[in-house]
Amino acid sequence: MDFELGPEHRMLQDTVYRFMVREVAPIADQIDREDRFPEEAWRKLSELGLMGITVPEEYGGGGQDLLAAALVMEQIARICPGLALSYGAHTVLCVDTLYHNANEEQRRRYLPGLCSGAVIGALALTEPNAGSDAVGIQTTARREGDYYVLNGTKMFITNAPVAGVFVTYTKTDRAAGKRGISAFIVEKHFPGFSVTRKLEKMGHRGSPTGEVVLEDCRVPAANLLGKENLGVAVMMSGLDRERASLAAIQVGLAQEAMEMAIRYAKERVQFGQPIASFQLIQAKLADMYTSIEAARLLTYKACVLADRSERGGKGTEIHKLAAAAILFAGEMATRVTLEALQIHGGYGYMLEYPINRYVRDAKLLEIGAGTSEIRRLVIARELIRD
Repeated sequence: MDFELGPEHRMLQDTVYRFMVREVAPIADQIDREDRFPEEAWRKLSELGLMGITVPEEYGGGGQDLLAAALVMEQIARICPGLALSYGAHTVLCVDTLYHNANEEQRRRYLPGLCSGAVIGALALTEPNAGSDAVGIQTTARREGDYYVLNGTKMFITNAPVAGVFVTYTKTDRAAGKRGISAFIVEKHFPGFSVTRKLEKMGHRGSPTGEVVLEDCRVPAANLLGKENLGVAVMMSGLDRERASLAAIQVGLAQEAMEMAIRYAKERVQFGQPIASFQLIQAKLADMYTSIEAARLLTYKACVLADRSERGGKGTEIHKLAAAAILFAGEMATRVTLEALQIHGGYGYMLEYPINRYVRDAKLLEIGAGTSEIRRLVIARELIRD
């Protein structure tokens, strides 16, 4: 058991953090205020070869593991959590899922553009009436010759307004429940596909979220991802990898919130001394550090185990561990950012101090990728089954 990252992982951390400090930190608050997708930063991240980091080099990817993707998200989130969310939705939810489930022809057609960052990816799963109940989706797909015709609405889709390729889940056999789900690779220019509106969020601004409508959308039968009616396996394996890696966003933003709180506590003088000398402030900082480190270790372990699971090891152990990682990291980040704001006092409540942005950003991952309540049910179910 080795708790030290290898030299490649450490170099990756350092490279991404330095990039974020240099290129994105000066405009991070502006991105939040304007809710603007940072196209230039995305292009430069693409030039670093990060957009298909878990995909083999033969398809244009970085040939690294899921932990590497998590490390990138963690470092991006320290400066701009919204950009980290868009990166995760592209790199893990779309590109990684596509690589692990696509046939050779699909890989050759779609992965190079996605891995270069020239095409942005998204995952279209959630619907207006199917969030936590993912297998309760109502979007349908029926076969017509060489095409499937898709009808339905997808909601809260990260990257939808800017994405070109969507991993999309449908019902191909409505009577079969979860055994009637199929996944498709859908392009934005397919007839009948539209992003009808961009949604306004309280946090993760700069990461565009939209509503997708499929109205007699014609998708080539060759774009079926996996086998017809076996899409639930694609969905569940993707959710495990999503939960394990996206937990790193919470670790990164909490780390930065704590460091903001430390800097402020050293500078803020009350009763003739810096508030960092007060034991109650010290206790808050100690609890923040402990929680962040625990979440980091759990997240890294879940990412490593997720890769082993893909190679045939550890079975369903990853279901509960991935759920535990994002459950703990999600709730940890909310606690830590609120405590960081508390240390800032009245200034923390002012929009001119960036800590408010981290508080707003922290809440999302108690909701997205399965709510905290659903994660607890997943863990409990696996424990009882064991």
